[in-house]
Amino acid sequence: MRGIFSSSKLFATTTRVFSAKQIGVGQSTRTYSLIPMVIEHSSRGERAYDIFSRLLKERIVCINGPISDDTAHVVVAQLLFLESENPSKPIHMYLNSPGGAVTAGLAIYDTMQYIRSPINTSCLGQAASMASLLLAAGAKGERRSLPNATIMIHQPSGGYSGQAKDMTIHTKQIERIWDSLNALYSKHTGQSVEIIQKNMDRDYFMTPEEAKEFGIIDEVIDQRPMALVTDAVASEEKDKGPN
Repeated sequence: MRGIFSSSKLFATTTRVFSAKQIGVGQSTRTYSLIPMVIEHSSRGERAYDIFSRLLKERIVCINGPISDDTAHVVVAQLLFLESENPSKPIHMYLNSPGGAVTAGLAIYDTMQYIRSPINTSCLGQAASMASLLLAAGAKGERRSLPNATIMIHQPSGGYSGQAKDMTIHTKQIERIWDSLNALYSKHTGQSVEIIQKNMDRDYFMTPEEAKEFGIIDEVIDQRPMALVTDAVASEEKDKGPN
C-alpha cells in the first residue's frame, strides 16, 4: 500500500521554493526555527510541503543537531516508512550532529540494521559521538563525508546522584554500554576492540581522510556522486539530454 507521499515520478512536476514557515520550538524560551516550504506543481494541481517532507519523498533523511528521544522517534518512523515504500531502494541519511543520548542513538542504529533498505550515510559539518556510529553504520562502500567535516569518537558519559549502591549500578551500566559501543565500532570499522577502546578513552577527533583510514567512512567527496542523485534530479538530467 502506498504511503501518504505519492511518487512525483508519476507526474510532470516542477518545484520551487515558495516561502518560509515559522514554527515555535519552545514557547518558554521563545526559540523559533524557519522551515522553508516548497510548492510542487503537477497535473493534480499544487501541493505544499515543508522542505524535510519533500526531501523524504526523495528518500532523504536528515539528522541535524543533538540526538534525543524526539529525534529518534522521528528518524525511526521515517526509516520504517521508507522501507515499507520500497525495501530494496537505498535511503540517503545526512548527518550534522554533535551526538547526544546513547539510548536514542542506539534506537536509530538498531532500526538501520533492522530494515532491509540499504542506507547511504553522509557527514556534513560534524558527526561526533553517537552520530559517528550512525555514520559508520551505513552500507559498506556508501559511507561518505564532505571534505571540511569533523568526525569524533569518545567513550560514553553520564551523571547520577543517589545512594552509593545505586551509583555503582549506574557506573556498571555505563561500562556495559561502552563495551557494546566498542564492539559496534569494531564491527563497522574493521578495527580491533582494543584499538577502538584506546582511541575512545578521550575525545578523538578525525578529519574525513583520517576517518576514512580508520574505517568510519569509505570516501571523501566534494561533489555529489551519481549514487546520491535522487530520482527527481536524475529525471531532470535525463530530460535535458547531452549538451
